[in-house]
Amino acid sequence: MSEYENIRIESPITGVRQIILNKPEKRNAISTPMRTEILEALQTHDIDDDVRVTIISGAGDCFSSGYDLTSGGLMENSPLYSAPGDGQWTRQATDSWFSIWDLAKPVIAQIHGYAMAGGTELASACDLIYMADDATIGYPVVRVMSTPDWQFHTPILGLRASMEMMLTGNTYTAEEAVQVGFANRAYPPSALQEEVLAIAETVARVPSDLQQVNKRSVHRSFEVLGGRTAIRAAQELQALAAYQESVKEARKNPFKAIKEAFD
Repeated sequence: MSEYENIRIESPITGVRQIILNKPEKRNAISTPMRTEILEALQTHDIDDDVRVTIISGAGDCFSSGYDLTSGGLMENSPLYSAPGDGQWTRQATDSWFSIWDLAKPVIAQIHGYAMAGGTELASACDLIYMADDATIGYPVVRVMSTPDWQFHTPILGLRASMEMMLTGNTYTAEEAVQVGFANRAYPPSALQEEVLAIAETVARVPSDLQQVNKRSVHRSFEVLGGRTAIRAAQELQALAAYQESVKEARKNPFKAIKEAFD
């Protein structure tokens, strides 16, 4: 397997690969190099006959704290082309996560600790999500900086739950995340890896040629209901947020603003 700087690849059981976000000292913040490596690894797994399903998890005390704002521009050496102009970054993020939807093989997110902001975007792009029952999710930066880049909330969580998350920036417990449809199930932290591997093993038993049709049938139905279009439409509003006076002020000192958002 290829060596990566920001992720680690393991083969816990036959037919299953595990991508581990491997920047625990930065709480697995998603930099452009990390995002590039995640997508590259997933695409490699998609054409590897020995792989039938991939799990994405995080090293250290959490899944991911969100996008890494300390490692240079998020558009620097991007893995995908995005048309320039207002909203370029949001288009880039949206295209990145849609590329996971469009893979042939299933991808599972395994969340412990917390998944915040961009971390929830990565997780929601996966086909299945399982959480430790003491884990939390949220998008606190809506309080100070912007709407989400990948606006999955309304089509996946529904109107009321997504509105509450957008207007308050509050976090959800694992139990709440399951109730609103963000996650499939929650397990005790000590059992999370074992339970997710058991599910992955079940998924891996289905032949890949059939499984990719199963996966696509769900996504195509979701698209017919307008899910992909809704996410695309909301991405354009993220660019509009940058023109709001309060956001302009917050972006003068983004790290201070983000710290306040999490308080």
